[in-house]
Amino acid sequence: MASALGERFIAQGHRLLLSFSREPAKLAASAARLGGGTRVGTPAEAAEFADVVLLATGWEGAAEALAAAGSLAGKVVWSIVNPLKPDYSGLRVGTTTSGSEELARRVPGARFVAGFPPFADVLASGSTRFGAEQASLFYCGDDLAAKQTVAPLFAALDVDAVDAGPLFAARFVEPAMFLLVHLAYGQRLGQVGARLLRR
Repeated sequence: MASALGERFIAQGHRLLLSFSREPAKLAASAARLGGGTRVGTPAEAAEFADVVLLATGWEGAAEALAAAGSLAGKVVWSIVNPLKPDYSGLRVGTTTSGSEELARRVPGARFVAGFPPFADVLASGSTRFGAEQASLFYCGDDLAAKQTVAPLFAALDVDAVDAGPLFAARFVEPAMFLLVHLAYGQRLGQVGARLLRR
């Protein structure tokens, strides 16, 4: 996901620093492939570098990545992490809390936004649209200014960005995203997305 998102952000003129990988050579190769002056550094260097810290790990590595970054007080943290079980059979947490809320508790003082972009295969396909339709990207957070900081990044993804409200809304968004995972990979429906209809 980091590489797929990174390609789109670089095309919009953003600068990137990649970090936190158990395979440093793979991380360096990703940075070289992305180009655009993309650098590699420690999690703490990434936190210092970034206007927006993008947390794009799996659930199992998210807490470790946040801890490695050190203090994120005052930083805008955009998390795309869904608390999926390793075998994709369900969510680790849900209904009375969310993965996003649990991660936000680990970074007191950070300005935390959860937002779930199209899957990597959709991002890498050349278009995130389904026919003429944009997929909806649902995001939520308790800090309005932080959401306004992250929202322009969604434009690079060509999505219908939907502000779902406070961070507790992740309790509803994360299961909806898991449904898409189930349909795409469990039911083998191929590339899928969701669209909020309004009238």
